[in-house]
Amino acid sequence: MVDETTKTIKIRQVRSPIGTKRKHREVLQSLGLRRIRHVVERPDTPAVRGMVNKIPYLVEIIEDQDS
Repeated sequence: MVDETTKTIKIRQVRSPIGTKRKHREVLQSLGLRRIRHVVERPDTPAVRGMVNKIPYLVEIIEDQDS
């Protein structure tokens, strides 16, 4: 799914989307996050970074300890 040469970021959902704006719930769903503490790996592109920046109170970027 993700090419090995492409830089990726890991995104973790940290809060529930209950009571948030509909657009924010849609962004969370489009990132592929389904539940609290769910982690997904996405390509590090401006589009993905923009989606993360739109909902910073719901998600966090996990820093890789190996790098």
